[in-house]
Amino acid sequence: MTTQTDLPILYSFRRCPYAMRARLAIASSKTPVELREILLRDKAQAFLDTSPSATVPCLKTEGQVLDESLDVMLWALDQSDPEGWLDMPPEGRDLISEADGPFKTALDRTKYHTRYGSDPEEERTKANVFLAKLDAQIGDKAFLFKDTPSLADMAILPFVRQFAFVDKARFDSEPFDNLKRWLESFLASDRFAHIMPKFPVWSPQDAPTYFP
Repeated sequence: MTTQTDLPILYSFRRCPYAMRARLAIASSKTPVELREILLRDKAQAFLDTSPSATVPCLKTEGQVLDESLDVMLWALDQSDPEGWLDMPPEGRDLISEADGPFKTALDRTKYHTRYGSDPEEERTKANVFLAKLDAQIGDKAFLFKDTPSLADMAILPFVRQFAFVDKARFDSEPFDNLKRWLESFLASDRFAHIMPKFPVWSPQDAPTYFP
């Protein structure tokens, strides 16, 4: 029997979209973990000793270390999937791959164009191709494939949120009414509020923070 002293450990960072989607899946599955909030500018040594990539999220269980956010989501849903997130068509995985690949690249090169030496307008145009695809896929439904969420919805929403807030006024002016409704519903939800409290930054001497 798992006790609170031997729970899986989730290294996380509140605002990171990869960590957000890991927390979303863990919260949905109601699988308890010890959450350790990391400062990215001053990473704890225990985290660096655990994570091969030194990136969040990183989940340490008794038998393995999961260093990719989608793997953490799937691990949580393998424990329990009460909302049926894994019940989605193969197109859901394709959308996640596109979000994690070309869309994330365009997002980064829009938001951090000075760092990348990229043309933000050109990259925004690329990103909008994917957003238009999502808008059409949502249609008049609440989520991408049905009126309840899937893995694809919750894997992609944190990144659409990040893109929207690069220039929120401009995003709000785009003709993606279904997409904007989908995002705003998520941002106003108890689900989002539940994963976004200001967690205390972890240090070894602190009492554990349990999540969800």
